[in-house]
Order: sequence, then C-alpha cells, then structure tokens
Amino acid sequence: MTRAISLHDVSKTYARGVRVVDRLSLDIAPGEFLVLLGPSGCGKSTVLRMIAGLEEISGGRLLLDGAYANDLLPSERSMAMVFQNFALYPNMTTRGNIGFPLRVEDPQGDHGPRVDATARMLGIEDLLDRFPAQLSGGERQRVAMGRAISRHPSAFLMDEPLSNLDAKLRNHLRAEITRLTRELGVTTVYVTHDQSEAMSLGDRVAVLRGGVLQQVDTPRAVYALPRNVFVAAFVGTPRINLLRGLVRAPLDGAMTISLGKQYLRLPEPLSLDHQLLRVQQGREVIVGLRSEAVRIAKPSSARPGEVLLTGLVEHVEFQGHEVLVHFDTGSRPAVVPDLEAPRPAARPARRRRGDGTVLDRLRERAGALRAGPVVVLDEADEAEPAVAAPDDRLPGDLIVRTTPDIDLRHGMQVPLLVDLAHLFVFDQHGDRICPAPTRLPDLEE
Repeated sequence: MTRAISLHDVSKTYARGVRVVDRLSLDIAPGEFLVLLGPSGCGKSTVLRMIAGLEEISGGRLLLDGAYANDLLPSERSMAMVFQNFALYPNMTTRGNIGFPLRVEDPQGDHGPRVDATARMLGIEDLLDRFPAQLSGGERQRVAMGRAISRHPSAFLMDEPLSNLDAKLRNHLRAEITRLTRELGVTTVYVTHDQSEAMSLGDRVAVLRGGVLQQVDTPRAVYALPRNVFVAAFVGTPRINLLRGLVRAPLDGAMTISLGKQYLRLPEPLSLDHQLLRVQQGREVIVGLRSEAVRIAKPSSARPGEVLLTGLVEHVEFQGHEVLVHFDTGSRPAVVPDLEAPRPAARPARRRRGDGTVLDRLRERAGALRAGPVVVLDEADEAEPAVAAPDDRLPGDLIVRTTPDIDLRHGMQVPLLVDLAHLFVFDQHGDRICPAPTRLPDLEE
C-alpha cells in the first residue's frame, strides 16, 4: 500500500535554539515522486529524517494517510530509506543484505523468492553470492536499493543516494530509479542538492533555503516561473544571469530598465507583465535572463519583442553540442548568497574581537539564512559591498547559449538580441514582479 505524507508547520530546533527547519508545510500524494532540493545545510535531510522518525519533530504535525504520526517509532511507519553511503553489512552477501529486513520481520519465513525477484528487478541476479567488498559502487547502491524494495514499503526515503558515484553511473541509476518507482508506484521522497537530478526525477520539486520552503511545483514550472530570485538562481544550468537594473518610466516616453552602460527598452504598448513594473519607477530591481533568452544575431534580424544589447566576448566554453559565451555588457551582477553553502546574507555592524557569545553568533547565522535571498547594494555601499561575490565567479556578466558553428574569440564586440517575453524581474527583496504569477512563459520557442 502506498502512502500519503503531510507536513503541517513542521519545525526542527536543536540545542541553543538553532532552528534548521522552519514551519514547513507540504502535502505528498500517494505514489508521488517528490524531490527536496537545496544547497548543503538547507535542512532537506533533516526533513527526510523527521518523516522517517529518525529525528524528533520540534513543532508542527506529521500525518501519514491522514493519521497523526509524530510519535510513531520508525519501525511503525512502514518506510524504507536508501542512504548516500550504501550502509551494507560487510559480512553478508548480496542475498543476505537484501533479505535482512525480511528476516527481521519474519525469522522463520522463506524469503528466497522475494529476494530473487528483487534481484531480477535490479539486474543483479549474478551478484547474489558476492560480499560488498567484491562489488563496485554502482552495484552496492543497487543492493542497498534492493534491501529497501524487498520490504514492499509504503514509502521510499532516499537521501542523496547517487552523490558518491561517477557522472556516467549517476545518469544510469537515475533512469533505473525512475523506472523502479514508476513500476512499484510507491510514494518517494528524494533528497538532493543536484538540480539536474531534481528536474529529471521528480513529479514535483520542493526548493528549500535555510530551512524555509521557497517553492514547490512541477520541474517545468519551477524553472519557467520561479517564485523568487533564489529559486531562479539555484535551478538551471548554466545559472541564470542576474543583473542589477533601474526602472525608468517617464510619462512622456518609453519605459526602460537601465543596466548601467546599456538599457532594455520595453516595447509599446506595454504587455500586462511589463505594466507591473510601473510601480518600480526609480527603484532598483534584479533582472533575470536565462542563457536561452539571449541570442547572437544582427539587429536587422530582430523579431517582435526583441531588443538590442552589445557584448564584449570575455570567455568561450565549448561544450560539444553547444557553446556558452561569457560577455561583458557593462552591467552590474546581482549576487545571491547561500547557493552552494550557507553564508550570511548581510554584513552586521563591526564587532570588536571577543564581543558576543557563541549563541549570539549562531542565532545571527540562523537569522541570515532566513533573510531575503538577495541584497541589492545602494550606491553608497559600493566601496564595501554587503555581500561577498562568489569565489568561483566566471568572467563577464552575461552568459549566452549558442550553437557550436558560431566562431567567437576573446575581445570581439557582438550584437545581442534579448527576448523580453522571457525577461524576469525581481524586487530588491528577491520576490518576482514579472512575469505575472498567472502566466507560464513558453520556453519551447
């Protein structure tokens, strides 16, 4: 029997008041494959462990099939976990590892047929008599999955099960997991920091940051209509271009978004989405452009809704099937903290050495994680930015995806056409202004 899982305002607080999950509410339908996605330290594994009963819930309610389950023991929840580190018994063969939970439930039963059926499903029939030390990483992970499947659980809980494997094997097992969960129809909660896994596996994706749920939706909706700038920046490869802009909406002229040395002129009459920007007149905003929203082409080939920028080629990444070109457009990039690991969202007032307790610093760190996802600098702050730029920042301020037949070299000045139908605009706190919440952009053009 597959299981419905509901979390209502669930929180997890450790000693000294450090909260790692903050009032999370989520409904997972029976048979659904839900992915918990977020950077390291965002609380996604803690959520999984609370569902499994391995972590006590500090606040809120967990419901399993509508019944209150906060106090149920892990053994009473009929769930199976697959861990990152395989967690196999080294003194047992593959057959022994797969059959172990069955023997715990029924020591006298004949579990051979179920073990054999599980091994056939995973394609490891010829490995049943081998010990873990005789298996490759991918084979060990299949055995770990087999141990979970053999129990016929009501839900699978998977905590980054593929992160220890090489890229080729990850892709292969990703397809295997998709096939198995669809075939078995079991509710699955899958934790990962890899957005490629999340987008390819999940029926829905729940994005977390600092223990707070940012957005939950289908993979396509999360990519095409991110609720805030953190989601937009975390989901997508290459990462979305985020530029600081200034809205200018004169009464007697066209609305523009200044990007520094250049500007985006919004076509008239204004679309319903672009009309939402009028209230931002004179304010700084964050402009988001996916790499496919900009193309390299002559101004004469502009389509309706496209506007011209120019860019100086800084770096060219040849990917085989495509090329990623890094341009300098004279724009000012916006920085989103916490994309890879928790870091403070803003710099506090300077403190003398020795001031403040460890508890104060932990609370300050936890507060920073729940703060707005982006800090846009005021002009007065330019000398000492409030957010440190990432250490791995690539050259240029705009990345454009193009075909490998275009020959570009460092230092070339190139015309760029920006499709304003795929323009994202966020306010200074990182909340999306444009496009409107009711519209899903058509990214297939």
